[in-house]
Amino acid sequence: MLFAFSIAPGTTDDPDGSVSRAVAEAVRVVRASGLPNETTSMFTTIEGDWDECMAVVKSACEAVAATSPRVSLVLKADMREGFTGQLTQKVERVEQHLEP
Repeated sequence: MLFAFSIAPGTTDDPDGSVSRAVAEAVRVVRASGLPNETTSMFTTIEGDWDECMAVVKSACEAVAATSPRVSLVLKADMREGFTGQLTQKVERVEQHLEP
């Protein structure tokens, strides 16, 4: 299963409104989990089973909650039983279709 999510604090003390410091704490949790993961400008994607991924998402939310009394979570899941390695293989399949 793939879980793409975005976690951000509802408030920030940064003068330019940046939430990057709090987001970095969430990403730190994800990377420490040992699950395959990828962070882009808008989302972090992790791969694993339901329980282990949901535990990571919860811990990442808690890390952001330590910096702000309000936390926003956007979550998208691709639940496809019996498939692993999809974090990279899904992209590879699209790239193959783009080859001339």
